[in-house]
Amino acid sequence: MRIGEIMTDKVEYIDHEANIYEAIEKMIDKRIRSLVVRPKDEKDVYGVITVRDIVFKVIKKNLDLDKVKVEDVASKPLVCIDEEVEIEHVVKLMEKFNIARIFVTRGRKVIGVVALLDVIVGYLRERIKEGHL
Repeated sequence: MRIGEIMTDKVEYIDHEANIYEAIEKMIDKRIRSLVVRPKDEKDVYGVITVRDIVFKVIKKNLDLDKVKVEDVASKPLVCIDEEVEIEHVVKLMEKFNIARIFVTRGRKVIGVVALLDVIVGYLRERIKEGHL
């Protein structure tokens, strides 16, 4: 199964200079667990900020949500994979880098994201198609 078949196309972006409080508001409003962080200039790369980053890098340390910038917490660069790649390869990458999501690209454009739960859903769909469930 190709990764493009199970990805979520709900990708939200945030500016690198936004503060953590703004990121939290957007995540809650959109009911998502990560935001793609826009690069600050042409030499910079896209990043990602997750609820896990916010909890362990900001809240745990009791930092001011209004003063900490998204770019100070975001992980860079994004781990991306082409939409045509098979799910087995994606799972290997997730395990190797100990990450819960990989962004899906078409050419150089981010078109979606695959999280661990998406992998489970894809696996179950295949099992059902094959008559195993």
